[in-house]
Amino acid sequence: MDKFRMIFQFLQSNQESFMNGICGIMALASAQMYSAFDFNCPCLPGYNAAYSAGILLAPPLVLFLLGLVMNNNVSMLAEEWKRPPGRRAKDPAVLRYMFCSMAQRALIAPVVWVAVTLLDGKCFLCAFCTAVPVSLLGNGSLVSGLPPPELARLLARVPCPEIYDGDWLLAREVAVRYLRCISQALGWSFVLLTTLLAFVVRSVRPCFTQAAFLKSKYWSHYIDIERKLFDETCTEHAKAFAKVCIQQFFEAMNHDLELGHAHGALAAGPTGSAAPAATEGADEEREKLRGITDQGTMNRLLTSWHECKPPLRLGQEEPLVGNGWAGGGPRPSRKEVATYFSKV
Repeated sequence: MDKFRMIFQFLQSNQESFMNGICGIMALASAQMYSAFDFNCPCLPGYNAAYSAGILLAPPLVLFLLGLVMNNNVSMLAEEWKRPPGRRAKDPAVLRYMFCSMAQRALIAPVVWVAVTLLDGKCFLCAFCTAVPVSLLGNGSLVSGLPPPELARLLARVPCPEIYDGDWLLAREVAVRYLRCISQALGWSFVLLTTLLAFVVRSVRPCFTQAAFLKSKYWSHYIDIERKLFDETCTEHAKAFAKVCIQQFFEAMNHDLELGHAHGALAAGPTGSAAPAATEGADEEREKLRGITDQGTMNRLLTSWHECKPPLRLGQEEPLVGNGWAGGGPRPSRKEVATYFSKV
């Protein structure tokens, strides 16, 4: 159990590296999923485009949502976005920074899926097989004699070699090579554009907005650390509350049992059995309660934390004027008193 606790603490302390690793694993998994996926084009004029669009767009959307769900900061972002302002105003720049950080990692696996799909060419071939220029690649003299529905039916079967029967009009290999060439060109263009965009976002943007970037990054880390420390404090308080509650229950049961024995043996004289004094461990647990010793007070504390978080200014002696991100008015001077103790 201790080993699992150590691993969990290590992952929490290295959350950014851990999330980068998870995103990389999801990217490799998306490529492996596509290679194992059995692509079956319907080879029908009315269904080829819809089937291809679903294969190209639906899995990336699922991977993107999984990337967001696996990120622990999603709940923190939603909580910070929906909480009441209270004594601490919400900074939109911090919320944008948090969302962009999560979206950048969650987009890795969908980008890999789209790139692999375009480079493979099957999806593009199925979607645009009816748009092949037959007059340029095939027997253009026969095109005018075919009605449009019949021509679309023939071209829609290009991705299916076992049922394609239009070699007299257009060689299937020519159409396949033509469409796959365009698909691979689009795939490499997509990879190049996403790489350049990632470079601009990660490297160039902070250079132009360095001050705003540092502020957003700092307060984003602060919100994350504050939430973790609050959860740890609540967990410590809950453990101490449970221990004291259980100790009081056993002490009360022991006291009742001793009273019952004393009443049964009244003829032998009273057996003064006061409740046992609290042990040193119990005193330590009560100190961890920080004065919160009942359910109603704890519920009010949690509600107050959600509705009115403390202002971000330490040592504040009077209420803030304005929001919690910046205080108002001069601070009063403090008197310093030095106390000396001497040993006798």
